Amino acid sequence: MKPAFSICVYCGSRPGQQLSHTYAAEAVGRWIGENRGELVYGGGRTGLMGTVADATRAAGGRVVGIIPTALVGKEVANPLCDELHVVDTMHERKAMMGERADAFIALSGGIGTFEELFEIWTWRQLGYHDKPVGILNVAGYYDRMLDFVAHGVREGFMNDWQMTLVRIGREPEELLSALVDEARRHPSGDQLARVL
Repeated sequence: MKPAFSICVYCGSRPGQQLSHTYAAEAVGRWIGENRGELVYGGGRTGLMGTVADATRAAGGRVVGIIPTALVGKEVANPLCDELHVVDTMHERKAMMGERADAFIALSGGIGTFEELFEIWTWRQLGYHDKPVGILNVAGYYDRMLDFVAHGVREGFMNDWQMTLVRIGREPEELLSALVDEARRHPSGDQLARVL
């Protein structure tokens, strides 16, 4: 059966210090699975990545992992994925994740998560896609980053329109529902495949 939607989750390959991050990853995966969705993610078994994949599968969802060869051992490639794609480069990984997803959500994570979030946000700004992008701000994790981004607006390097291109929420179910609803109302086609 074809999934009802496909959502790309960016998140840490570590669990973080607070259990709230793990609980949020579990909630995200559970919601995807319970709503007959498909998870597209980085393909690892460690940290929040493994948590969201396990929760999606346990709730009946489909899991698509995409991992570069260099990270197969480091992030422990997940053999339980319904599809596991091993690609040559990080660029291929991110391009395939972008193509396969209807929407994107960033959970807590490190520099790799930040980079993925900002790239997909930039791609939307440039018109490479018009798929919804969200940030799940668990326990205020992204507060300081969002303050800095707002500082960029005040300093004239960004504008308010760019800020409207990303949804920010604290409740997993509410944010996911809004992203999927937006994706259904405004399907963007396959623009990413054409431009990357």
